[in-house]
Amino acid sequence: MFWLDALHDCKLDQPLSLPFDRYRLSNEHRTGRGTSISFDLGQDLSHDFLIHASSNNISLQHITFAIYFIFLFKLTNGQTDLCLAMNINTNRYRDELKSIIGLFENVIPLRCQLDPRWCFHQSLEHIQEITRNSMKYSYFPLQHILDQHAHMSKHAFLNISLEFISCVTNNDNNAITIGDFLLVPGSFSFNINEDKILSASDFSLSIQHNTNMNQLSYTINASLDLFNVETICTIAQRLQTVLQQQFTSFDSKANKPIYELSLALSNERYLMQSLNNTQTVFPSSLTCIHHEFVYQVMKHPQKLAVELDEQSLTYCELLHYVQVLALTLLNECHITSGEIVCQCVERSLSMVIGIMGIEMAGGVYCPLSPRDPQHRLHALTQQTESRLVLVHGLTKNMFHNDIATLDIDSILIINDLTSNIDYNNLSSVMLTGEEIAYIIFTSGSTGIPKAVQVRHKNFIDCIHSLVYINSFNKDDTVVQMTRCSFDIHVQEILGTLLVGGTLIMLHIGGTIDFHYLSEVLQNKQITYLHTVPSLLHSCFTSVEHNNN
Repeated sequence: MFWLDALHDCKLDQPLSLPFDRYRLSNEHRTGRGTSISFDLGQDLSHDFLIHASSNNISLQHITFAIYFIFLFKLTNGQTDLCLAMNINTNRYRDELKSIIGLFENVIPLRCQLDPRWCFHQSLEHIQEITRNSMKYSYFPLQHILDQHAHMSKHAFLNISLEFISCVTNNDNNAITIGDFLLVPGSFSFNINEDKILSASDFSLSIQHNTNMNQLSYTINASLDLFNVETICTIAQRLQTVLQQQFTSFDSKANKPIYELSLALSNERYLMQSLNNTQTVFPSSLTCIHHEFVYQVMKHPQKLAVELDEQSLTYCELLHYVQVLALTLLNECHITSGEIVCQCVERSLSMVIGIMGIEMAGGVYCPLSPRDPQHRLHALTQQTESRLVLVHGLTKNMFHNDIATLDIDSILIINDLTSNIDYNNLSSVMLTGEEIAYIIFTSGSTGIPKAVQVRHKNFIDCIHSLVYINSFNKDDTVVQMTRCSFDIHVQEILGTLLVGGTLIMLHIGGTIDFHYLSEVLQNKQITYLHTVPSLLHSCFTSVEHNNN
């Protein structure tokens, strides 16, 4: 009954997710060759192990097993239900067996179910308990345990094994003392070709405790049918790293959860630090998105800013319409700084004017996709507590009467007929780079959609970084491909205008009209495009088919 309970719901037929280099071959195609790598912990680290074990009245075997299970938890990317084969070399579970010469060996499953939030001591207590309980029933033959799970065609846990060996060495004659007996090896030797050995399992760890020298050593045996030698060397180095982490400055790390342990080697940590050392100061006195846009207007007012088929606006013309809309938001809609203004507009020049107009009025832009159902649009406006949604001719009937809407197109047409525009009110909008520029909602696939906020400074620094790495610049012609429900559309639209590039908008459905899209890419000499690989593949396949 013990083994049935201990292995209840355990997936004995599923191997651990170790970092294999190759897929598993059927037995008839396996070479059976393996590699063996051994390393000593050294006197200092071994001393730390022994001191911790003796001072806490803990078996050295249990400590080493705990370290190994925690290591496997990290090596398998967080696998918490771990079952492996434990080799029992001293299976003298009765007193009358202790004086008998012979091998009392057995292999038993050792299952450990870790909680990533546990600290080392909690994990150790759990592993102590399961090891002690398993050892009480270690006399039970392995085949009988396997027969209890006859429905499983294979028992993958046997491919990962663990053993602990405690022995005394005699330095004078290379003798080994086991219990009260002294064993002296004869003149036996064998050749190992390039450190290769016969490997019966996929991966095994043997821990040796030399009680004479009070030193620990580890040996990893691994199948070359599954691993490269370099991979096993790296695994051994990671194991050493975990051992050093756990028992160097132990007290300061005793309460840290095991998921915080790192397997990164020193050279990998240095590489990650160098890759993350990306701090760059971008000197600019301009603080907000619309300030950067106005700066580009001043640099090249007659440059083409945005184009959609036969419609186009220069930077100067675009600024005019943006200011008209911003003043309407301030004077007629009484938008205040930091207030969320939603926009539900199809791809058009109005979309560009609307986004920048909201920013210039001091509002927070929140895109709503016309492709979303009405209940989602209503839910998002309720969640943002927005009292105004910018629309245009194609989307103005998508909202209930209880939601206030403003038709961008009608505002621009009316103000185009009048020339008396007072721009002074725009100077009253006081914003800093720390203010929120826009919010984007997640898809909501895991529950309620969540709003992600982006500040003016963060967005501007992001665009400057793209220019810094020469991802795109003022000489680029950018095609706007992404739906407004994805945050990359803000980079495509506002980012292009902030660096002084030219933005090409597509008509509705233009991203899947591959004939139209290919003509735009060619005729407009697009230099920057951001889309998913599947769409690119479909587009290129269509172009190739049409050419043929």
